[in-house]
Amino acid sequence: QVQLVESGGGLVQAGGSLRLSCTASGRTFSTYAMGWFRQAPGKEREFVAAISFSGGTTNYADSVKGRFTISRDNTKNTMYLQMNSLKPEDTAVYYCAARDGRWPRYGSSEYDYWGQGTQVTVSS
Repeated sequence: QVQLVESGGGLVQAGGSLRLSCTASGRTFSTYAMGWFRQAPGKEREFVAAISFSGGTTNYADSVKGRFTISRDNTKNTMYLQMNSLKPEDTAVYYCAARDGRWPRYGSSEYDYWGQGTQVTVSS
């Protein structure tokens, strides 16, 4: 079993930055791929970014490419999402997820464990 806890969300003005963290416990963090998803009110959960077990492979949604950076520190059992040039449309609850496999995937159904989510609100 894996437990995931997100932190770092908050309220920021458009153009600002936030860094989200996801800390894992319960299993060997370095053996599985991780991802970030988000869900805005009235919308389905969508893929944001994902990273392989080693951090060597990353994938991004087109809507965040060039603005967000996913990374991980396996020595700290922690994954990060650096979010720059934030836009009001980035407002959502952000979830981290872990999959029992080494390589990142785009679909939420591919992930086995989920955090509780952290709210990100971008004001215009």
